[in-house]
Amino acid sequence: MARTWLSVTVELLSGRGEELWPWPGRIFAVGPSHTFMDLANAINDAFARWDRSHLSMFTLADGRVITDEETGSEMASSIRGPIIAPIDIAAAKVARTVEQGAEFQFTFDLGDAWMHRCVVGEVKVDPLEVLGIRPDAPLPYWGWGSIPDQYGRRWATDDGESRAPRKPDRLHPMLLHAWPARVQVPGLDLSELREAIAATDAARFLAAVTGRDIDDALQQVGAGIPMALERRRREAEPVALSVINRLTWRGGTGDRLLAEDLLAGLRRVPLTGRVVPVDLDMLSTVLEGDPELSTGGYLDLRTGQVYDEAATDPMMVGEGSAIDVEEEPERWLRLDRTGSRNGWEDMAAFAGRQHDEALRERLERAIEGKGAFFRFRDLVHGENLSDQWYAFSTDRQMGRAREFLAENGIRVG
Repeated sequence: MARTWLSVTVELLSGRGEELWPWPGRIFAVGPSHTFMDLANAINDAFARWDRSHLSMFTLADGRVITDEETGSEMASSIRGPIIAPIDIAAAKVARTVEQGAEFQFTFDLGDAWMHRCVVGEVKVDPLEVLGIRPDAPLPYWGWGSIPDQYGRRWATDDGESRAPRKPDRLHPMLLHAWPARVQVPGLDLSELREAIAATDAARFLAAVTGRDIDDALQQVGAGIPMALERRRREAEPVALSVINRLTWRGGTGDRLLAEDLLAGLRRVPLTGRVVPVDLDMLSTVLEGDPELSTGGYLDLRTGQVYDEAATDPMMVGEGSAIDVEEEPERWLRLDRTGSRNGWEDMAAFAGRQHDEALRERLERAIEGKGAFFRFRDLVHGENLSDQWYAFSTDRQMGRAREFLAENGIRVG
């Protein structure tokens, strides 16, 4: 758009019998079709006038007055001063009445006489450049100074004589970033979530996560996002974006990878690397299971199926059911158990996040020394924290499984 709008600087000089200094001001973009009434309303908005039951009047440098028709008629018939031809404030266009560089006066409320100096800029402006929009009415795009109250009130019931109310001893919760108060958000039903994903029921999946506390189960929720985007993209997009932002903020193992994959789904671009439809929950069980029961297993890179190493032994699973990883070695990825260190760190992290100091200390003591896993789980069960612990630990395990796959050039499809 061409630079066809006026730039009008408005400074408040005085009001209620008091001269102001420094003069507070605002700079307005004023369009070719805007009237002086439009400008008056914009000035009163910008200078915080909430009671508009008063007159507005402009006075030009040549003495002409721009006001409402009734007031103009009264002024024209006055016996004082020269005869004037008043201009209708609701009809006169600003751009047709004043030129660039012109100075004029605006007065609001002829009793309290809020007087403003208005100066038209020498250079016209493009509203899209200074405001980013093309508004229907004049709009300020720059400003400075403190705006006085229209009636000089310092608090809601100020009568001009009473003392100011005492300042509260405590800061408002908003100033402490403690507002609104944290409410108890319903927990996520993991069984419902998994059933919805398994059934590829996008509506059920979205209902399962909406209004729920999902922050400890982002990897598990993320597993259903691609399906939801495919089947109900419009409803799923804001959920996907929220999960991406939460993963980025949390920044746990595998979170960045999942956020990248979900973002690719939002952008409709293919994933990088080899895409395999892996069940991360099953994969994490093989990677982080009891080393006394098994040393690992195998991932079928064609199907995404995860097998415990016992599946390679015909004596264990039967001659016809055993897999032969040596026949097609490029088809299989070996999965080695990772040990118990990650599991212990999960327990320590879960203990450290507890707000109840006594509970936190009991959990921290439980994971010290031999038998830590048994003591920790008994305590978690006794404190009714089993569901929270399951969601928390499962999510971290799935994140590590996702990271393991990425290190081997595999993305979860």
